[in-house]
Amino acid sequence: MPEIELSAGTIDYLDTGGDGPVVVLVHGLGFDESVWADVTEELRGGFRVVVPVQPLGSHRRPMRPDADLSAHGIAALLGEFLERLDLREVTLVQNDTGTAQLMVGAHDERIARLVLTSCEALDNYPPGLQGKTLNRAARIPGGLFLLLQSFRFPALARMRTSLGGMAKKPLPKELIARWYGPLLSSREIRRDFAKFCRGGDPDCYLRAAERLPSFTRPALVAWGAEDRMMPPATGRRLAELLPDCRYVEIPDARTLVPLDNPTALTAEIRRFVKENPLPSDQ
Repeated sequence: MPEIELSAGTIDYLDTGGDGPVVVLVHGLGFDESVWADVTEELRGGFRVVVPVQPLGSHRRPMRPDADLSAHGIAALLGEFLERLDLREVTLVQNDTGTAQLMVGAHDERIARLVLTSCEALDNYPPGLQGKTLNRAARIPGGLFLLLQSFRFPALARMRTSLGGMAKKPLPKELIARWYGPLLSSREIRRDFAKFCRGGDPDCYLRAAERLPSFTRPALVAWGAEDRMMPPATGRRLAELLPDCRYVEIPDARTLVPLDNPTALTAEIRRFVKENPLPSDQ
């Protein structure tokens, strides 16, 4: 994978290249670009797909010790990534974490279209039992380290109260090992992960919601119809705040929409881009 040096450190990214409209796919906490593998493959024929590996636990390169890896810091880092690669008129697609919302009014000048799939929003933070458990563990000395040990055992990770509750399809043990291997093997990666977990402001997404009405560019909220961690009711409320937004529920999907139903999500992204052409597309 190519890499790029940013203010927080060096990150890897996937770039399919090509002259098509740019789609940037953004993964959530404890995942990497592999969450988007099927969507990337389905989009690559007509789009340039770029997937940064954010420093959220499954990254392979530790960030600098002084890096700001709070939710706002990650949002700023994504804005820096778009600028450094000179990506323009981007369709930004976010899953799981809600940091793309924090870019509105702060780092959104390169975003032409915004897609939010099941993610933290409004008062659903930390989200669900999984999010609340992680939040509590992050505030107990040694708590995160002990919690992460469960991911050594796929059967425990697949439980509904853990990672398994985020997906309708059974998660392959190879993916679980890929996602959590860096956290289990590197103290520096755990440090980066802990920064995000401990740096969360419980009201940050409520405050972000106050700025969403200022985002007048096209938006799509595509929520997992069977999501329990990020309830569809949250998605509908989120969509109502965006002036030019369509809301859709993706069937047979929970939080990890790109894994559960990549074909349906890809179809919605294609439709969204087609229905909202930019001057440069015409």
